[in-house]
Amino acid sequence: MTFDFDTPLSRLGTHSVKYDLRRLKFGRDDVLPLWVADMDFAAPDCVREALAARLAHPIYGYTLTPPSTHEAIMDWQWRRHGWRVEKEWISLLPGLVPALALCVQAFSRPGEGVVVQTPVYNPLFEAVERNGRRPVRNPLLWEARGHRMDFARLEADLDPDIRLLLLCSPHNPGGRVWRREELERLGEICLRHDLVVVSDEIHADLVYPGHRHLPLAAVAPELAARTVVLNSPGKTFNIAGLNTAYAICPDPALRARLHAAASTLHLEGVNLFGPVALEAAYGGGEAWLAALLDYLRGNLDRVRDHFAAHLPHIGCPLPEATFLLWLDCRALGLDASTLRQRLIDAGLGLSPGTQFGPEGSGFMRLNFALPRTGLDAALRLLGAALR
Repeated sequence: MTFDFDTPLSRLGTHSVKYDLRRLKFGRDDVLPLWVADMDFAAPDCVREALAARLAHPIYGYTLTPPSTHEAIMDWQWRRHGWRVEKEWISLLPGLVPALALCVQAFSRPGEGVVVQTPVYNPLFEAVERNGRRPVRNPLLWEARGHRMDFARLEADLDPDIRLLLLCSPHNPGGRVWRREELERLGEICLRHDLVVVSDEIHADLVYPGHRHLPLAAVAPELAARTVVLNSPGKTFNIAGLNTAYAICPDPALRARLHAAASTLHLEGVNLFGPVALEAAYGGGEAWLAALLDYLRGNLDRVRDHFAAHLPHIGCPLPEATFLLWLDCRALGLDASTLRQRLIDAGLGLSPGTQFGPEGSGFMRLNFALPRTGLDAALRLLGAALR
């Protein structure tokens, strides 16, 4: 079975955030957009066929989520990650970002501190700030291989007013796959300080050979009792626009708090087409996913070779997961605004590192999930802009 990731597909006029917001975001319509974390690849045939079959029925009214959706999630987590999930642990939610905000409301109170490990996917700390909680930044340490956790600082900064920690695993924007020993040490700290942990694991399936994602709740039973795992097929199968995510919460007391908060906001359930796509992707999309990871790994090989030959002064550790590069441009000595504008002037639309917290100053995030012709063009433009 072969899959086509090479053919460029125009997304103009599809109300694509990535393409149709370019003038608003970058001041021009012709930049190559490498910012929003969705892919420029067609979703798997099995997903498109399942959606087409459901569309063929002309009524799109209120719909129940069938038991088969929960079973698909259970089977997927076991096959891909070796984690036995029970049906009652699963709650369907309308997107991972709403799920983050919901968890902040469910597991903390206004004014309390919530730990976020920056630089990190900005909706994590936005969920804290916009819900009237106090963000407690635990900056990650940056090394040649990428980020690592600063456990000593985390323990020093915790106080009795902090009840919740938000984890990004695998890490966005850095691409680290946290090792078991790292998760165990983090878990020990959370147990000692009685913290609930909400783990954003939306990139869990986009892990490269030589690395393995471990769901946080699968590390140890005592950690599972205070963990909520958030996931979605959105990133993996390029169906993020269907706004379908799920929480896995093994502990019944935490689950009751989550359900109460979801009920208050009427956030139970998802749209009609989300479960259809999820079941199709989890049931028939593994061959496509294997081919996708091979293609993305090939893109990374091109990136590695180009940076070694033309941009050795730009730090670019290859990610262990995700389709995102975290470029260390600090050697250029440019402030964040000047760096961003230099790339725009070269025709590139990237995400500024400061979007992910102040620790991202001097960095840029680049989405490399696009056909090779587009990637090669982006690398040429990068070479011209960052010499």
